[in-house]
Amino acid sequence: MDPARAALEAARALARGRPRPRRAGGRRAPASSDPRPRGGYSGAHADDTDPQPVGRLFAEHVGERGWRRPLNEARLFTDWPAIVGPEVAAHCAPTALRDGELRITAQSSAWATQLRLLAATLLAQIVAEVGADVVRRVVVTGPAAPSWRHGRWSVPGARGPRDTYG
Repeated sequence: MDPARAALEAARALARGRPRPRRAGGRRAPASSDPRPRGGYSGAHADDTDPQPVGRLFAEHVGERGWRRPLNEARLFTDWPAIVGPEVAAHCAPTALRDGELRITAQSSAWATQLRLLAATLLAQIVAEVGADVVRRVVVTGPAAPSWRHGRWSVPGARGPRDTYG
């Protein structure tokens, strides 16, 4: 926008805040049908035209759209170390969430056993962070063993490379 047009717009905006000029004969010019206060100021009281905190506006928007539960489900995966603690998060990770059942895969079978014992505590921490409607049950699994099945052909009952030695 060129400087002349910007100056004209600024002057017009400034003139909107002034009282209406008088016409010939002492009568004032007709009032605008715009219900907003002139000059862009709402006065000393707070109202909807004042600047609003972005967090509150975003929270209202999320609530209106019904996005609260999907965002809490996503937060469970993205903020996993903050929810369960850094030590536990270093040895396990959430892998799936379906119908309120959270599947956690542990780094080792020893950690899987420990997490099964801590399942009630983990569930309480998760509910406190993301809400009771997201997770209702925690299922802990150990690390998956490697699969020796490769390709279309496989031998039934084979145990992988260990049955070919000695």
